[in-house]
Amino acid sequence: MTELLLIGASGLALEVLTCVRENGQFDVVGVLDDDESKVGSALDGAPIVGPPSHALRYPEARVVVCIGAGKGREQIVARLAGLGFPSHRFATVVDPSVRVPYSCDIGPGSILLGNVTLTAGITVGSHVVMMPGVTVTHDDVVEDFATLAAGVTLGGGVRIGRAAYLGMNASVRERITVGAGARVGMGAAVLVDVPDGETWAGVPARVLEPAAAAAGGVR
Repeated sequence: MTELLLIGASGLALEVLTCVRENGQFDVVGVLDDDESKVGSALDGAPIVGPPSHALRYPEARVVVCIGAGKGREQIVARLAGLGFPSHRFATVVDPSVRVPYSCDIGPGSILLGNVTLTAGITVGSHVVMMPGVTVTHDDVVEDFATLAAGVTLGGGVRIGRAAYLGMNASVRERITVGAGARVGMGAAVLVDVPDGETWAGVPARVLEPAAAAAGGVR
C-alpha cells in the first residue's frame, strides 16, 4: 500500500483520513503541520510528525495538502517546490462514492469527497478541493487551487478560476466564469461573470467587495 502524508492538521484532513481508510488506497504514515505545539500528538490516530518540510524525509510517501483555503494550499505547494519536492509525488484523493468518467481529467493533489458528481468532459486542475455533494457538469473547467464547498452546483461550460472559493450550496449558471481568487457566498446564484478577486453573494449574486477593496486599495 502506498504511503501518504497529509499536510495540515485540519477538518479537511479528518475527512481525507476517513476517505483513504475506506478505499484502502493509501497508508497514512503521518500528518505535517507548521504548529509546533501539535507535534507528538495525533489526528484521529495519525501521528503529527513535524512541519511540511519533513515531507522530504519520507522519499516513498505521496503527499496531499489538506488546507481549506486555496491560497494556503498554493503557498504550501510553492514552499515545497522551493525545497525541491517533485510535483509527481502529490497524491489525488477521490472518495469511493465518486465516479470519474473516462472524459474527465483530475490533476495531482486534488481532493474529491463523498458523492461529488462529474458528468462529461470536465477538467479539474491540481490541488482542487471539492467537498461532499458537489455537482460539476459537462465541459466545466475548475482551475488549480479552487475550492468548491459542500453542495455547490455548476452548470455546463462553467470556468472556475485559480484559487477561487465557492461557498456551500452556491450555484453557477451555464457558460459563466468565476474569476481567479474570487469568492462566492453560500447559497448564492451566480448568473453573470464574477471578475477576478471580487466577493459576490445573494440571489441573484451581486458584488459585495470589488477587487480593489479586497486588495486593500479601497477603504
